[in-house]
Amino acid sequence: MSDALINGLAGAGGGIIAQLITYPLQTVNTRQQTERDLKKEKRKLGTIEQMCQVVKQEGWERLYGGLTPSIVGTTASQGLYYYFYQIFRNKAEIKALERQKKGIGDGSVGMLSSLIVAALSGCVNVLLTNPIWVVVTRMQIQEVYDEAGFWGFWKGVFPTLIMVSNPAMQFMLYETMLKKLKKERSLSNPDNNGVTALEIFLLGALAKLGATVVTYPLNVVKARLQAKQVATGDRRHQYKGTIDAILKMIRYEGFYGFYKGMSTKIVQSVLAAAVLFMIKEELVKGARLLLVKDGIHTVKSKLP
Repeated sequence: MSDALINGLAGAGGGIIAQLITYPLQTVNTRQQTERDLKKEKRKLGTIEQMCQVVKQEGWERLYGGLTPSIVGTTASQGLYYYFYQIFRNKAEIKALERQKKGIGDGSVGMLSSLIVAALSGCVNVLLTNPIWVVVTRMQIQEVYDEAGFWGFWKGVFPTLIMVSNPAMQFMLYETMLKKLKKERSLSNPDNNGVTALEIFLLGALAKLGATVVTYPLNVVKARLQAKQVATGDRRHQYKGTIDAILKMIRYEGFYGFYKGMSTKIVQSVLAAAVLFMIKEELVKGARLLLVKDGIHTVKSKLP
């Protein structure tokens, strides 16, 4: 089994568990992002209040609306992302070693290379899985896709491609902090440069926090475009594309509109990322250990 496939399967497994834990927060956040009430004087419900309101008015099951396609989407997107990330990362590591032989660098992948690797992986992932996430967004806000035809499945793909900057920044920060931690640990104890599951959890949380704060406005625009367009005469709620959505949000809602539900998103995405990183790394370690043991057993069984 290739290292890329191991990472892909581990990423899918970690993503599923993280999704199950944080899905109610994701549902509430999607509603907050796509809420189009322009009356600023109306008191906005907090995350917990909104969750309680959904349960009271629609039942517990609505907090998990669209869970099935979301799990499918998470499995596909995380699996593909980590699969291609490992492939591109391996190539970057080979080039880094080649540069080291020429007297350039220390043989490790730098921040810029990490950013490029994560961005390329994210672009491949977005183009392959965007239709699934359009369906998930519609199901979370109780709307059915019926007005845009086949190409409607790629609504919001432009801001989503730009949103590749989020996981790209996340992985750049994560790899940089992980590299620094391992280096410091190896200096104090050459025989131990490993990291614990808790440290992976914390590094994943910090990396996602930084990336989410920077890219959140684009996430809101993406959600608006993927949600069903309001079929009324009020053109303030009708978006023809990414630029149109941005301009109308600025004009009618102000810059506040780009940060709707940000506190909920930070809690949900940071927790999900931390859980995903921790579980994914543990699964990768377990898979590699099993393969090593299986290889040793196979060699011994062939001995006379």
